[in-house]
Amino acid sequence: MPDLLLELRSEEIPARMQRKAAGDLKKLVTDALVEAGLSYEGVREYWTPRRLTLDIRGLTARSADVREERKGPRTDANEKAIEGFLRGAGLSSISEAQVQSDPKKGDFYVAIISKPGRAAEEIVAAVMPDIIRNFPWPKSMRWGKASVKPGSLRWVRPLQSIVCTFGTEHEETVAIPFEIDGIVASNVTYGHRFHAPGPITVKRFEDYASSLEKAYVVLDAERRKDIILHDARDVAFANGLELVEDEGLLEEVSGLVEWPQVLIGSFEEDYLSIPSEIIRLTIKTNQKCFVTRPSAGETLSNRFILVANIQATDGGKEIIHGNGKVVRARLSDALHFWKRDQGDLPDLETLEASAKKFGLNLKKPLDQRMAKLDALNVTFHAKLGSQGERVARIRALAADLAKITGADAALVDRAVVLAKADLRTEAVGEFPELQGVMGRKYASLQGENVSVATAIEDHYKPQGPSDRVPEDKVAITVALADKLDTLVGFWAIDEKPTGSKDPYALRRAALGVVRILLERGVRLPLLATTRDADLLAFFHDRLKVYLRDLGARHDLIDAVLTPEADDLLMVARRVEALTAFITSEDGKNLLAGTKRATQLLAAEEKKGTVVADGVSEALLKLDAEKDLFAAVKAASAEASDAIAKEDFRSAMAALSKLRAPVDRFFEDVLVNDEDAAIRANRLALLRLIREATGTVADFSKIAG
Repeated sequence: MPDLLLELRSEEIPARMQRKAAGDLKKLVTDALVEAGLSYEGVREYWTPRRLTLDIRGLTARSADVREERKGPRTDANEKAIEGFLRGAGLSSISEAQVQSDPKKGDFYVAIISKPGRAAEEIVAAVMPDIIRNFPWPKSMRWGKASVKPGSLRWVRPLQSIVCTFGTEHEETVAIPFEIDGIVASNVTYGHRFHAPGPITVKRFEDYASSLEKAYVVLDAERRKDIILHDARDVAFANGLELVEDEGLLEEVSGLVEWPQVLIGSFEEDYLSIPSEIIRLTIKTNQKCFVTRPSAGETLSNRFILVANIQATDGGKEIIHGNGKVVRARLSDALHFWKRDQGDLPDLETLEASAKKFGLNLKKPLDQRMAKLDALNVTFHAKLGSQGERVARIRALAADLAKITGADAALVDRAVVLAKADLRTEAVGEFPELQGVMGRKYASLQGENVSVATAIEDHYKPQGPSDRVPEDKVAITVALADKLDTLVGFWAIDEKPTGSKDPYALRRAALGVVRILLERGVRLPLLATTRDADLLAFFHDRLKVYLRDLGARHDLIDAVLTPEADDLLMVARRVEALTAFITSEDGKNLLAGTKRATQLLAAEEKKGTVVADGVSEALLKLDAEKDLFAAVKAASAEASDAIAKEDFRSAMAALSKLRAPVDRFFEDVLVNDEDAAIRANRLALLRLIREATGTVADFSKIAG
């Protein structure tokens, strides 16, 4: 079967768009081919800074012939109905239709529509221009003389050539010459912009890839990443260092080069006085370079790894020199920020009111920045006030939470008032991703308690499912207060997440609260804290996601999680205990005994059958019901004692003892007795079972 090779070559595509664009091209092309009646055995996408490529294997050479019967109106239908049928079926006269009979509906017209198959080349030529014109780039542009014409081609960067070849492995391939805005698809591509800019004639994927390799283009992005990573490690090792690996930077750099060449540069050691985080971000952000550190060392070295796109004749000396100049200039700026942030602000006299409001010491640099943040009335959200107002809210909430977490109240208060101060530092202004990190460093420099400094960084955590959770009680308290204030505030102004949209990262904040409560063992009554049942339901959704990711069964979660359950730690512990218990013999007994009783009770309640308010011992006539009543009372008391000790497994074990008396009850007792009072009393006994087991879980929701 023939293969299809497609390449769209352009000016440099932004690195962040390449991987998704290649995936989009793969989906758009294969969907269009399948919709047109073709099938294929396999497809793989490739990308470089200047090209998107598809290698489609085993494509059918022709779509199948199609024969379709289209049912029309009755033969005695009005003229308009018949005309509509002819138009839809593509018939010029009713004589071209057939007449079929139905014993119930009578005679009706049928159009036999035959569509001959089309050659794959014809289909490709037909679908590709539309795919290219409507390609879903986040941003696109027009260029050249044609750009003045309405409807001219838009592409992420100027499109320069298209390769489209088709053929079997052992036969000559053909180019499929579709055209779009003057660019005609052919079998000619071009290599590296500098090393091999001349034309290259290709036939199929194998010689295309090998020809590009000879022309200084590594087509496979994963291979480029592998080359960069291993060469960078080797270069660092050869200099007595180790590479500080960065997967995001590696992905980006692999999208900047077609022929990666790894080099090592340096900067003055004086710059190592700057915090490592600032050095790394400065070099990464401005020059897309990796940093290194001494082997088994914590701090950085003054050597950096850069990746060039050309094989320089001088061994890369000029490239290293040029990158070094820029790195040194940027580090000089960073050093300036670092020193300025440790100095006094020029307008301290204007900050006294804010300092008094938050109990700040204007002799300390970080305190000054917090006072400045408040004095400038920096907006947090138009409907939720300023950052200063937000800190005041978090401060009040954290004071209450400290009583629950057991954190030192004074340290919590100090951490809260300094937590957002680094937003006014120049380092965070240049690198927003360092918020919290710089706050901790500046707090340590001005002699803050280690718990306060830690909380300033960790109150943003966890920022995702794989991020670490705060450990220090002060940090836990401030982190909870920060996230809860965010959630309560946005719920109050009705800015909740909808569908896939979550512009304020509220799902992440709620998951952060869930993880802190469960992983750090915090008992927090969320409904009393937030006063919002809808927000509690949102927490429940995040809790379900979290527990399912840990392997908990959804039915067991549903069995434990009630709408009013606001102690998420207890919910998790109940789910854990239920998960461990339900597969045991006692668990099976508990489930079987409970379900039989509660299902019968639910059915009678649905019918409107009267259930007594309580069980009357005088109306218990048979030994089986008397024994069950005694067993329920004993099991309930034992279970209650266990629940009070938060020993849910023991509570379930106590309730599982009901299996035998429940079975005997259903063997010996007719619940729906003719005597209404006896029937109502027996149903009340079943309700007593449901109430007893309901203290642990709603067993009606458990599968099995």
